[in-house]
Amino acid sequence: MEMLAPYTTLGLGGPARDFAEGSTAEQLVSLVAEADRNGVPTLVLGGGSNVVVADEGFDGLVIKVATQGLTVSRDGEQVLVTVEAGEDWDSLVARAVSEGWSGLECMSGIPGLVGSTPIQNVGAYGQEVAQTIRCVRAYDRLTRQVVDLEARQCGFSYRDSVFKRDLSRHVVLAVTYALDVSESSGPLAYAELAGRLGAGVGSRVPLAQAREAVLELRRGKGMVLDPADPDTRSVGSFFTNPILTAEQAKALAVRAPGHPQWKLPGGSVKVPAAWLIEQAGFPKGYELGPVRISTKHTLALTNPTGRATTADLLALARQVRDGVREKFGVTLVNEPVLVCCALGE
Repeated sequence: MEMLAPYTTLGLGGPARDFAEGSTAEQLVSLVAEADRNGVPTLVLGGGSNVVVADEGFDGLVIKVATQGLTVSRDGEQVLVTVEAGEDWDSLVARAVSEGWSGLECMSGIPGLVGSTPIQNVGAYGQEVAQTIRCVRAYDRLTRQVVDLEARQCGFSYRDSVFKRDLSRHVVLAVTYALDVSESSGPLAYAELAGRLGAGVGSRVPLAQAREAVLELRRGKGMVLDPADPDTRSVGSFFTNPILTAEQAKALAVRAPGHPQWKLPGGSVKVPAAWLIEQAGFPKGYELGPVRISTKHTLALTNPTGRATTADLLALARQVRDGVREKFGVTLVNEPVLVCCALGE
């Protein structure tokens, strides 16, 4: 049996009953299709940066995505970059910046593989992959066909997609991004990043400057993987920023007048989960046994010594979630995928 902890950024997770690696798209499809025919439970594992695996492990076949390859074609003022699912995400962003392809630079430093980006609709500092994805190639386990899904078919929303809403149906094989040919970043949409760059929101800066500023911000929050930094032994943000209806936002305003928020179309409001967590009594560095909240960023739950268990981590997550709900009436939702474990009610 193969232990799964070494394949995750948390360093948590028990054994897989069986383990295989797919180094080509054809191998991935073959492994998944054969397991499905034989009724074998499967877990398709990418970079392990957005999963929490149970201490008991996975009683089935874990398939590690290890495909490589990238092709580029021109489409007017854009380039279409098709990338195999097993390619490292940040390496793709670094190449895009060096080649003068604009649209990914604000997502620098995010750990994981390309194939996971449409599943989670990965985003940071005002950019998300839904803005640039042209097409996703996937194996549809329901129809047993390889399909090409256009962006409109992917059901993208905040940290969500059709792939995430039904994790068992599609296996992402490759992603095509439509990127602008430009030495300048996209319009800066995030005040913190704009401030670091000394630029206004909506302005553009050289791609390399945007990337470096994002990396500096992420390092300061322990969000760039570093073996020497125990705060990076995490899955990044454990909770998503809650999006409240207008009615829910009014109720929160009564409990927390003047709380930070971002107003969204239709009257809904996004509230920073980090603020809710800190105000509920869980500061940076808060510990529960061998696990703790990052000393740099309240949204990250960490396994700083490498000796914790998944049960330890989930106990801290529950304590934080329940504390926020008790104080503010807002229920935080976990961002990573929980494998064979749950937060419960």
